[in-house]
Amino acid sequence: MTKKIRDRSNGDVAVDHHNRYKEDVGIMKGVGMDAYRFSISWSKILPNGKLSGGKNQDGIDYYNNLLKELQDKGLEPFVTLFHWDLPQALEDEYGGFLSPKIVDHFLEYANFCFKTFGDRVKNWITVNEPWTYCYGGYVTGALAPGRCSAPTKHVGGVLGWGRYSCWQQLSFSNGKDLANNETFCVINDQIHAHARGRRQPRHIGGDSGREPYTVAHNQLLAHAAVVKLYNQNYKASQKGKIGITNVTKWMIPYSESKKDRDAAQRAIDFVFGWDGVKVKGYFAWSLLDNFEWSEGYTVRFGIYYINYKDGLKRHPTLSSIWFKMLLKST
Repeated sequence: MTKKIRDRSNGDVAVDHHNRYKEDVGIMKGVGMDAYRFSISWSKILPNGKLSGGKNQDGIDYYNNLLKELQDKGLEPFVTLFHWDLPQALEDEYGGFLSPKIVDHFLEYANFCFKTFGDRVKNWITVNEPWTYCYGGYVTGALAPGRCSAPTKHVGGVLGWGRYSCWQQLSFSNGKDLANNETFCVINDQIHAHARGRRQPRHIGGDSGREPYTVAHNQLLAHAAVVKLYNQNYKASQKGKIGITNVTKWMIPYSESKKDRDAAQRAIDFVFGWDGVKVKGYFAWSLLDNFEWSEGYTVRFGIYYINYKDGLKRHPTLSSIWFKMLLKST
């Protein structure tokens, strides 16, 4: 998958939070935060995705140590169970969330997490942004597992994918590459050029008109199964809560006509209709610069700057100073 990363990097070390979690929790405490949202990596504790495939005790110890540090510093953990890093073994075996088999394995993994960490975790999140996972992983192919429809026709002299497409190096029909190795994405027969200065990997399979809905369906089944498990077996004793994280964009009607107002509402419902909630708080995204999926290390938005060329040293930004002042005033 490194061929899909803009700078050909990987997240093996990233910002080394695994080894520097005490320093990072100290930073959170210093800024004035009272909670920390993080994700458990499924494959970090169950490398093969199943209990029968063995546990990784080093990974389990890491999360136990992190939870203890948070507890000692007075920060409340908000823990996500699935943040798009599916164990490769399950992807290889049956296609991951393309198969209903994923529900039982996600349930087994979640049950292990509740048993192992639930005495210290009172806020659980089943799935992070299910819409984004469906769209990026199965419509455009920009995120793992990188699936989308195959090229089917020419649009404006450029090989296209009909209604949807993967990110892929394209060329004019005469065989000449586009200037600066531009990458084209074809969505709803609209061509959007993005100069990446790099050659994209070739199509690996998928169906952008069908697979996203299958994956969405199986994510919701997995979410429901895990919520039921927690509420029936753990809620009373652990006294915690469980939910899901959604992502949305706000849509504004093009005009005040009923047709445009209805269209805007449908668009909001399509993205946000998974599970609406009353907003009670927020988390700043993000504490540190990081390995940002297909963007690698080419983008930064941490309130602490990471110097990748000098031992991953953490440096406060003006945003962190402003955020600290905000927290003090609220």
